[in-house]
Amino acid sequence: MQPGNGASRRGERAADGDLPLSIAFLAYRGKPHVGGQGVYTRHLTKALTDLGHHVEVLGGQPYPILDERVPLVELPSLDIYNDHFPMRMPGIWELKTLGDFVEVTAFSMGTFPEPLAFSIRAFQHLRKRVNDFDLVQDNQCLGYGLLGIERLGLPVLATIHHPITVDRRLEMEHAETAWQRFAKARWYAFTKMQTRVASRMTRVLTVSQNSNNDIHTDHKVPLERMHVVPVGVDQDLFRPLPDVRRVPGRLITTASADVTMKGLRYLLEALAKLRTERHVELVVIGRLKEGGPSARTIDELGLRDAVTFVTGVPEERIIELYSEAELAVVPSLYEGFSLPAIEAMSCGVPLVATTGGALPEVVGGDGDTALLVPPGDSDALAARIREALDNPELRAAVGARGRQRVIDRWTWRHTAIGTVEQYRALLAETAHIQARRPGGAASAPRYRRARAGRPGSER
Repeated sequence: MQPGNGASRRGERAADGDLPLSIAFLAYRGKPHVGGQGVYTRHLTKALTDLGHHVEVLGGQPYPILDERVPLVELPSLDIYNDHFPMRMPGIWELKTLGDFVEVTAFSMGTFPEPLAFSIRAFQHLRKRVNDFDLVQDNQCLGYGLLGIERLGLPVLATIHHPITVDRRLEMEHAETAWQRFAKARWYAFTKMQTRVASRMTRVLTVSQNSNNDIHTDHKVPLERMHVVPVGVDQDLFRPLPDVRRVPGRLITTASADVTMKGLRYLLEALAKLRTERHVELVVIGRLKEGGPSARTIDELGLRDAVTFVTGVPEERIIELYSEAELAVVPSLYEGFSLPAIEAMSCGVPLVATTGGALPEVVGGDGDTALLVPPGDSDALAARIREALDNPELRAAVGARGRQRVIDRWTWRHTAIGTVEQYRALLAETAHIQARRPGGAASAPRYRRARAGRPGSER
């Protein structure tokens, strides 16, 4: 392969679906089992590998758990938000790189520092490995370092599950004091950077039509640059377990973060209402943050003996927990997609969900494949849970139809195939743009070699 043919070879790789690709996948944080970004990273990279492509994950803490065929390149942060000593101030002796100085400076100013700092670390790593990859996929980081990566000659596909500006808006609306509003505005200041970066990306991938519209509105990304590829679920792993007994009155939900958007407060209020008339209990897949909003609500409502938080367990145990529950609940005020919703449906658990964000688009029609209520309405949530608990035939029918909807629509293989189509379209666009620059293809970087013995099989 001769230097100077990058644009033409990029076009060849885009057009030839039999050639495998080499992908650098950026995951600035990737909780293994709780949190959509970690789940997306793990399962999409596995499915891409199954199709014959080579994927390396460049990740920050908490590091994702990956398929054994997918290498993880650790780009360690200062880990300011670790579970054992969150919000710690790093010592001066820990600051060794530009990313470290950026992270601690942004943290000192009260904003969330990880996306910017990670993007700089990724840029510094990739500038030494430009010829190892065909392209870069960013998973919701949207830091300024991505613009530097593009200048290296590496095409970047940005994945945005939903714009974090929605989180900021909801947190500001629910702030109780002027100080809280000030603190939230400062914390979410990084969303301005994300808007600037997103609006400059050549191609943006998102997971639902609802998110597509919100990204266009909030991040000012032109509609022609955005493309929807829904996420999936491992239907063989997340499946009904007929030998596991349902626990009467048990509900299950997922809370990946103790934030307003997840709507856990409204589920807790509904739980307290139902507890006055019957036995009902709640299992939350996630960690309870003592002193946080959920812990305070639990104490205010006297629910310590009715709510159990489960974290750090393998997926097999999570599937058992779904099978033990009579109902799964997604009380979110907004979701860009909701992996917990389709995981519960895949397990055959009847689902009660709100109409926040993309949830109706994902879970289907009310009363058919899920039971829907307005977001932020604990009375409506309690009434719908009561209706389902009192009607075992309804639960069985909704659970069965929900699983069938997942089987028909949401698989990681479909996600991977759709993502590869976007990769090839991005490479074709990039080759075309570079070929039109002064000097034509000769000015473009040399195209990366396909790894020998990795046949593409996404067709």
